[in-house]
Amino acid sequence: MSEDPVREWILSGGKATQITKTSSVGGGCINLATRYDTDAGSFFVKTNRSIGPSMFEAEALGLGAMYETRAIRVPKPFKVGPLPTGGSYIIMEFIQFGNSRGSQSILGRKLAEMHKAGKSEKGFGFDVNNTIGSTPQINTWSLDWIQFYGEHRLGYQLKLALDQYGDSTIYEKGQRLVKSMGPLFENVAIEPCLLHGDLWSGNISSDNNGEPVILDPACYYGHNEAEFGMSWCAGFGGSFYNAYFEVTPKQPGFEKRRDLYMLYHYLNHYNLFGSGYRSSSMSIIDDYLRMLNA
Repeated sequence: MSEDPVREWILSGGKATQITKTSSVGGGCINLATRYDTDAGSFFVKTNRSIGPSMFEAEALGLGAMYETRAIRVPKPFKVGPLPTGGSYIIMEFIQFGNSRGSQSILGRKLAEMHKAGKSEKGFGFDVNNTIGSTPQINTWSLDWIQFYGEHRLGYQLKLALDQYGDSTIYEKGQRLVKSMGPLFENVAIEPCLLHGDLWSGNISSDNNGEPVILDPACYYGHNEAEFGMSWCAGFGGSFYNAYFEVTPKQPGFEKRRDLYMLYHYLNHYNLFGSGYRSSSMSIIDDYLRMLNA
């Protein structure tokens, strides 16, 4: 293995003849991020010294799937591999961000266009498991959305809370909700569509032209409404939803299902960051159990 596989790829696969500058970029708390400036343009590189290539391979597959829809701007992934000292790297297109998050209405329209363009014939899931934050996200294919969401989204997080905190209350009540949530989906046609999967404000930006850019995905094929599960920390306004629903009309019962999709992310925050998120998770579960007489 090359002593510096990132540099080697940039000077071969990246078609650069020289690297003129490298600079550190804010890349979140999990990975180290670096910008490589070259005579063939700039590249964005994330490295992780402790995790093998599987996490970045999953990210590259998600970015690639979104990129292929040609609906919304995402960084194009180029190369994933292991580092000689342990860990892994991903090289992708460098996008110069603008000064704002861009237009909410353009983001809503382009996101809906991505959902319409990104379809799956395998059902709900993804070709690989990935991560939501640093939590494993299980993407085993299923033809039944309610089963998929109940088992691989809510069920997985509930079991994590039980194992991690011994929280049998949230586990048992949550399982009651999973078993009784079917009526929330009556008269709804659910098609698997490509989701970013972790759409909060930190993963939304805009380029120099003001066009929206989304990054750091946790992609899978699911119900389009699940994309709004992080809306409590994404800042989506009325113009976002109006533009989205012009492209993909709102389905019956949308408002009733909103909190169900937020619950997955509240539970994940509970498992990642502790008890500050327990009461929000619990109140959503209790509200649904009352609504469904479960």
